[in-house]
Parts: sequence; structure tokens; C-alpha cells
Amino acid sequence: MTRLAVIGAGSWGTTFAHLCSANADVVLWGRDPELVDAIARDHENPRYLPGVALDDRLRASADLRDACKNADIIAMAVPSHGFREVLAEDAPAIAADVVVVSLTKGIEQGTLARMSQVVETVLPRLAPDTIAVLTGPNLVREIADGQPTASVVATRDDHVGATLQKLFMTTTFRVYTNPDVVGCEIAGAMKNVIAIAVGAAAGFGFGDNARAALITRGLAEMTRLGVAVGGDPLTFAGLAGVGDLVATCTSEQSRNRRVGSEFGRGRPLDEILGDTPMVAEGVRTASGVVALARAHGVELPIAEMVSAVIEGRSGPGDFLAQFMTRAAKAELDGMR
Repeated sequence: MTRLAVIGAGSWGTTFAHLCSANADVVLWGRDPELVDAIARDHENPRYLPGVALDDRLRASADLRDACKNADIIAMAVPSHGFREVLAEDAPAIAADVVVVSLTKGIEQGTLARMSQVVETVLPRLAPDTIAVLTGPNLVREIADGQPTASVVATRDDHVGATLQKLFMTTTFRVYTNPDVVGCEIAGAMKNVIAIAVGAAAGFGFGDNARAALITRGLAEMTRLGVAVGGDPLTFAGLAGVGDLVATCTSEQSRNRRVGSEFGRGRPLDEILGDTPMVAEGVRTASGVVALARAHGVELPIAEMVSAVIEGRSGPGDFLAQFMTRAAKAELDGMR
């Protein structure tokens, strides 16, 4: 049986490990020994997934290298700001023929690297075609509850893609393949930033028209940046693009949308983030996608406004005026 190590015992890592236990021998690594012991003893993650019964076959470990030393596939479910550090710590235990799958949707601050690029840098002995990304509209609680979901596994190697597709699919979790790793990662990172903007609009008391405008123009921004860095424009019309964008921007389960909504109501960022142990990737990603866009000569007005508010260069109340008073232009400008 395929041996899978899932690195990161947050809500998504735990849910993914639980999901894959039907098809693989899975071990879930977490940094906190107390949480790991609770998962191993009670088959529940009380911190991130309270009330969800985990597969009895799922094993848990707080020993990173032991979890990975015999793995055929390693799935990284670590937030973007800790991704490189954990992977580097894990590196000595990772064989050269292992497939590494990123479950993380973000851009690394400073380097502006996508997570697959971080893997390539930290593990140069791996063949680039054995690095994959899993993305799409993956609202964790629905997946954990067994509700139907569709996702995308992106890898440049058709054989690797087919292998992962078979491993990850269940009767409630449908997986499609896509060779466009770049586009899938840009879409996954940017949708979180747009969701903060949509949430802020809701917090201001704006209605469905404003939400639809921000989602649609946000999709245009995602596509512009994705194509500029080498992505396929068709990716943004699929699950990794518009699918994930709609789910993240409209669901009450979305952490990024919730952060934006609280922002719009006037709460300070530190207070909002202190309410939950879960990470809202869009907060850290906003400045990164803006910097990446500037490096490629791409305009991202919504992402730029979100970044300015997060960094304290603008107030939440300035958001609407900045968006609505921009110079008039044709809708399809920059979308082709």
C-alpha cells in the first residue's frame, strides 16, 4: 500500500489525511505533541476539527523525520510562512524519488516564490515533475463531513497526476488533473486576497452587486497575473480558478472572507487574527502577490487596496472610494 505522510495537523492537513486513509497508509505529523497524542488516542483533532471522527487507520506522530523516512508521497499542509522551514527540517528524511504535494495556497514573503518553487529550492535532488499541487474549492468542514467536493491536482507529469488522482479520490472527493502548476498556484494564492476584499464589502454593509463586481474583477486580476508568470488562462475558468474564488468569497466558512468582514466592521487586524488558531493566508499573501505583479508589470487594483489596508497605508473606509473612482476603461482590457 502507498505510504503517505501529511505534514501539518491543522484543519486541512487533518482532513486530507483522514480522507486519504481510505486508499493509503497515512501518518499525520503535527508539531504539538499534546495535539498529536489527542489525535492518536481519540481519533479526533480537538483544536482544529472538534466533533469530527477521524479514520481509525490514521496514525499521528510528532517526529517529523520518522513520519517521512519511508513515505512514497509527502503532502505539505503547512502555512506559507512556515513551509520552507519545516520542509528544510524534513529534507534529510526525504528520498530522491518521493512525490511532494503542496496543499498550501500562498506566496512566500520575501522570495515571492510559489510553494512548488520552494520545494524545488529546498529539495533540488527531486525531479521537478514529481512536485505537485492540490487545489480547488476545498472548504474543510464540508469535506470532513463527507459532503461532495471537486478538486484539482496539478503536476507536469501525466503519470504522477494519474497516480495522485487515484490515491486522493473517494466517493465524495472528486479529483481532476491539470498540467498547469503555475496557474493553479497563482489562483490559489490570489483568491484568498480577493476574498478579504469581498468580506470587507460585506462588513461595510454592501450587497450582492458589490460582491459580484469584486469577484468578477478579482477573477480578471487572477488571470492577468497568472498568465504573466506563465499560467494557462483556461485554468482560471476551472475549479482552481473561478471555482475556488466563488467558494472562498461567498462561504461563511472562509477564514479570509471572515477577516475582511471584520475589517469592514472596524475591528483591528491583530484582534481579528487572535480570535482563531487557523491561518488566513490572504493576510500574508496580499503584499506578495502585489510585489510579484509589479515585477511583471501587471496591475492588481483590488489586491493593491487589500495590501494597503493590511499594511496600514490605507484605512478600510478608503476601500470603496479607491475602487469606484479609478479611471474608466473597457471591461476586457487586460483580460485577454
